[in-house]
Amino acid sequence: METKRIVDLTERIMNNVSKVLVGRDEVCRLLLVSIYANGHVLLEDVPGVGKTMLAKCIAKSVSSQFKRVQFTPDLLPTDLTGLNVFNQKTSEFYFKAGPVFTNILLADEINRATPRTQSSLLECMDERQVTVDGITMKLDEPFLVVATQNPLETSGTFPLAEAQNDRFFCRLKNGFPTFAEGRMILNMNEGSEPFLNLEVITDAAEIVSISHEIKQVKVNLAVKQYIIDIIEETRHHEEIIGGISPRGSIHMLRGVQALAAVSGRDYAIPDDVKYLAQHCFPHRLTIKGFSAYGKTETQERIIADIIERVPVPTEQIDDNDNMEMI
Repeated sequence: METKRIVDLTERIMNNVSKVLVGRDEVCRLLLVSIYANGHVLLEDVPGVGKTMLAKCIAKSVSSQFKRVQFTPDLLPTDLTGLNVFNQKTSEFYFKAGPVFTNILLADEINRATPRTQSSLLECMDERQVTVDGITMKLDEPFLVVATQNPLETSGTFPLAEAQNDRFFCRLKNGFPTFAEGRMILNMNEGSEPFLNLEVITDAAEIVSISHEIKQVKVNLAVKQYIIDIIEETRHHEEIIGGISPRGSIHMLRGVQALAAVSGRDYAIPDDVKYLAQHCFPHRLTIKGFSAYGKTETQERIIADIIERVPVPTEQIDDNDNMEMI
């Protein structure tokens, strides 16, 4: 595996996106890690901080098909997946593909659609396929759902089901820019629209190639045990119902492989787990005594406490995957 190629490509995409979005390097890097790991992303933040633009910039940088769907209460499942339409001239049905047949799907304000419509994404996100009238069709590679939701405005919304949350690789936040970043944003947008000058860095085929390559990253037994130790703590925590699922553990495995690759390593280390756990685990937790909303801070606090409590493996893993006790 050529880790240098992955590192260089990741930095070029991040630099390209920074021409449009200021101060979003960490979120952009995590979004690319998600793409390499074949994971979907939930962007949970207030309006106007660049959630939609981030998805558009990534799609343009990797020269991939991009479709945006505004989720509303009247949106139907067939508006996403597509449906069979009768042609009166030929007296035959033909399939009219929905927006899920793309590479990057932006599900804008996903929690404004009904649970019935939200659930139409479950098969797409987990199995990368769509079944309409008993016929199953594979989706293109790569396929990434970037969903957004506003954590503050809950009126007229439908909270995501646990099965939906569990299909998201990570939950990210853009946050507000600093004073200096805010000034840079104004300067950048004073003239022409920065997005129009965004370059194409790579293509979908190379992204798919990288997603296959990262599976060669070595994950030592000690690192795997560390992942399981954290997950086991969530399953026995007094404030949590259920804990992290096996799907969550697989997402973490792929995530640490992708993070190691973009960090220039062909082996994972415990710090990869500690870093990703803050983004990949909190949204999967069902907290006792909480309604569907208002639990984000509690979820993040519990994961932070568990990471602090669980012992970190004490092996030093070198480039040759040799371990030495320290």
